[in-house]
Amino acid sequence: MAKPEIEIDVDPATGRWFVDKMPMILVPQHFYNNNHFAIEGALGAEAFDAALAPAGHLSAYVWCKKQAEVYGLEGVDVFAHYMKRLSQRGWGLFSILAIDPVAGTATIRLDNSSFVTDETRNAGRKLCYMFAPWLAGALEFVCEQAGAPKKLEAREVQCAAEGHDFCLYEVTPAA
Repeated sequence: MAKPEIEIDVDPATGRWFVDKMPMILVPQHFYNNNHFAIEGALGAEAFDAALAPAGHLSAYVWCKKQAEVYGLEGVDVFAHYMKRLSQRGWGLFSILAIDPVAGTATIRLDNSSFVTDETRNAGRKLCYMFAPWLAGALEFVCEQAGAPKKLEAREVQCAAEGHDFCLYEVTPAA
């Protein structure tokens, strides 16, 4: 992948980084993953996912809303921009396989997830569940913007840590 098409602005007075007019924190991948898996180990994967999901969902929604305002984006372009920025910020390479904002559905592929490393590649379980609520939150904004608001949920259908070549997610209306 080429150098990211993002500009990093650093406030000289605070040292705070900004990308796309939003504050950012740059941390090493191992630092983030070590913290993530330590908390998961303490709480259990299901409890950790339940604790993280609402914040991730809301954060994705808010990010898309702000980016739509900053760049004048609408519809699927907002979601595509989100996938591009996630990819450019090191989370993995996200691809939209299918998306329908009116129906509230999407299928997303993730290659090279930041959670699937040499150490975790053969975990035999889903490790990348944290991204699922992000996808639902982002698509909820797009649905609302398209005049078809709905509550969505997403799930990791397969994970590269289970031996697959890539992770796969499905976003659907909440039951």
